[in-house]
Amino acid sequence: MVEAVGATKSFGDVVAVSDVSFQIGSGVTAILGPNGAGKSTLFRMLCGLTQPSMGTVTVLGRNAGRDREIRGRIGLAPQQDALFDRLSARAFVALAAETHGVVEVDARTRDALERVGLDVDDPKPVGAFSKGMRQRVKLAAALVNDPDVLVLDEPLTGLDPVQRQRMIALFGELAARGKCLLVSSHVLDEVARLGSNVLVIAQGRLAAAGDYRSLRDLMDDRPHRVRVGTDRPRQLAGALVERGCARGVTVLEGAVIVDVDDIDRFGRVIAPLTVELGLRLDELVPLDDDLESVFRYLVERRR
Repeated sequence: MVEAVGATKSFGDVVAVSDVSFQIGSGVTAILGPNGAGKSTLFRMLCGLTQPSMGTVTVLGRNAGRDREIRGRIGLAPQQDALFDRLSARAFVALAAETHGVVEVDARTRDALERVGLDVDDPKPVGAFSKGMRQRVKLAAALVNDPDVLVLDEPLTGLDPVQRQRMIALFGELAARGKCLLVSSHVLDEVARLGSNVLVIAQGRLAAAGDYRSLRDLMDDRPHRVRVGTDRPRQLAGALVERGCARGVTVLEGAVIVDVDDIDRFGRVIAPLTVELGLRLDELVPLDDDLESVFRYLVERRR
């Protein structure tokens, strides 16, 4: 349903997206990447808002930038928080419906707002809405034309935990109906809940692609790094090495930095070990499970 072949986008001397190729069918595909990775530029090319400098990007086999019909089959919720602040949510979503040529504007507007959990008859202007409510207005506007392809740029930002879960469930319902959803995020936990198919964009390049489990497996051949806070770091470091619980240790003031191959085993043994040794366990902090370190690893692996 969505395909990129050697897609590259440059702005002067800056290359925002570099030689990206993939094919995506129905279901939810998470586009994972930190800020500045090129996700939004890639989305703009998919929606026809900008043309690639090289390569091709097609939706349903055609170029959205040159095909009005295809643009009408795409729903976009951009990352930018830009709404017509004087309009009510109902008026804003109805305007989106009219621009798409939707016939039953009122019925489709009502349905879209209800699906994202907003009151259709709320007279307040969207300028008075919270961040989470404004985010849901954008989602309703993206849904109002019943698109085949949904492009959602950081759609869960600003939502409370209950609304996040509700939106993830909604994405699953749409995927079950055969829709193609591309959902960007920079939060690994969100990606795990969104679905199994993942594209990782780092520094404008496709760093990895596959289901979520295979992506995690790809990272399992590197040691995990954990900071363990304790009152006797030297004694703990020696015990970890002696018992084969660590690949390497670095002793600091009040803590040990531990490199481990089996993070699950380490998690099971560290607390009983400190009890056995009579040590105080002050903290247990993973140091390399953040997205930036994952990306550094994936990019270095591809060089």
